[in-house]
Amino acid sequence: MSIQHLGEYLKNRRKALGITQPHLAELAQISTNTLYKLERGQGNPSLEVLNKLTEVLGLELKLEVKQKP
Repeated sequence: MSIQHLGEYLKNRRKALGITQPHLAELAQISTNTLYKLERGQGNPSLEVLNKLTEVLGLELKLEVKQKP
């Protein structure tokens, strides 16, 4: 999943739950600026930040490692 797709997905989920960006940032204990960047598809979020967001949004974070052919 690209960072742009991830950002759009997080934004759509947040809106579906009726949560504002500042409120989500507060609930996930991340900076509002970090959330703004993520939703715009910018930056490179850490697993810790993604885990906090998915927990608040009721999502599951799944990491897959694939071998190159």
